[in-house]
Amino acid sequence: MSRVYNFSAGPAVLPEEVLKEAAEEMLDYKGSGMSVMEMSHRSKVYEGIIKAAEADLRELMNIPDNYKVLFLQGGASQQFAMIPMNLMKKKKAAYIVTGQWAKKAFQEAQNYGEAVKVASSEDETFSYIPDCSDLDIPEDADYVYICENNTIYGTKYKTLPNTKGHTLVADVSSCFLSEPVDVSKYGIIYGGVQKNIGPAGVVIVIIREDLITEDTLPGTPTMLKYKTHADADSLYNTPPAYGIYICGKVFQWLKKQGGLAAMKQHNEEKAKILYDFLDESKMFRGTVRKEDRSLMNVPFVTGDKELDAKFVKEAEAAGFVNLKGHRTVGGMRASIYNAMPKEGVEKLVAFMKKFEEEN
Repeated sequence: MSRVYNFSAGPAVLPEEVLKEAAEEMLDYKGSGMSVMEMSHRSKVYEGIIKAAEADLRELMNIPDNYKVLFLQGGASQQFAMIPMNLMKKKKAAYIVTGQWAKKAFQEAQNYGEAVKVASSEDETFSYIPDCSDLDIPEDADYVYICENNTIYGTKYKTLPNTKGHTLVADVSSCFLSEPVDVSKYGIIYGGVQKNIGPAGVVIVIIREDLITEDTLPGTPTMLKYKTHADADSLYNTPPAYGIYICGKVFQWLKKQGGLAAMKQHNEEKAKILYDFLDESKMFRGTVRKEDRSLMNVPFVTGDKELDAKFVKEAEAAGFVNLKGHRTVGGMRASIYNAMPKEGVEKLVAFMKKFEEEN
């Protein structure tokens, strides 16, 4: 069986080189006589793996020394509660709602204090990013929350919001490591890794040290305190050890590709191939305002549900899988994360041209 072109939004395509390396090490990791899957997280060997992963991530993202890197569990969705539990000291936070995940985070925060929706693009099915240059942010807000790249709707902030001096918290699950980022602009930058970095089960939280305190909301479980994990270097309890090992391999792969500036260029070239076709096609069209388009997730439609379904079915038969749009929006979506090769996008566009001619 040859490998397909996997356009899934997550769990998603991983670099083939990484998978092959992991396969080679599956039964015996570097002479240890066992798989990383079987290894004690307290062992010297595993300590080397998690420390190297953190060091490589710090190098890739140029993470300042006053930020902690935490490898946690519970997915990005658990952070929707963990963030207010740890940060809502004045019981108020501002949320910018640009998609389903930001909306879920906003709803979750209401359990812990006053969550104020300061901007939203729900009026046009989240097909754009609202102007965030002069928002009415409450003076006493503990933080401002965004989801930076919207996996379902295919939008991306090109400029970070003006938080007027408030801490910025960002979910970057679907654009993690796709381009250079200035970590110092954020209080917390976090994401589930199953879209652009590794297998499901790991969430990475990069958090400024002054935000890690004992002073959490009453009733916050020990496991949901950032301090618990920061003090124990992500080894308070058994971490998702194998997932972290694969993430570490992906970090090394990214360094080999030339780092995040090289990835950004690669991702822009890939996305351009698909967007240029969508802009000139008579059958297919993109659903996002041009200036807010994501480099990672590209939703598109034909305007006819039956034709959409036919396209998805025929594409799958041709080896282009997981192109069906999210159940909430329908249509199609091509997720073209870091590990999707350029030729995958070129071949998809060639297939779309052929489909258009035949239909």
